[in-house]
Amino acid sequence: MEHYIWDEIPKEPLKPGIARKIVSGEKAMVAQVFIDKGAVVPEHSHESEQITYILEGALQFEIEGRVIVVGKGEVLRIPSHVAHKAVALEDTLDLDIFSPIRADWLDGTDHYIRRD
Repeated sequence: MEHYIWDEIPKEPLKPGIARKIVSGEKAMVAQVFIDKGAVVPEHSHESEQITYILEGALQFEIEGRVIVVGKGEVLRIPSHVAHKAVALEDTLDLDIFSPIRADWLDGTDHYIRRD
């Protein structure tokens, strides 16, 4: 068992307007993702199933040709291997849950999000 306090986890800056905090286990991980209004998470896909819960703000996702706006208090589930991108419509804090873990997030090979 491990106990974490979000306020004690350092924020990892990824590119201007996007940062995150990560807690990872062996089979699942959770991250707080901080996205400034107008910042873009480029299109990407991954093996992990993703559940995104918007704590503050709103994200506009593009998934399989559809545009979906997810706001505060709403949840979006993205299946494995489905390409998606997001744009912050407001300053946003989301909680992303992944299973299996995103090894690329842990080892820094998530180049899609680190590009300017």
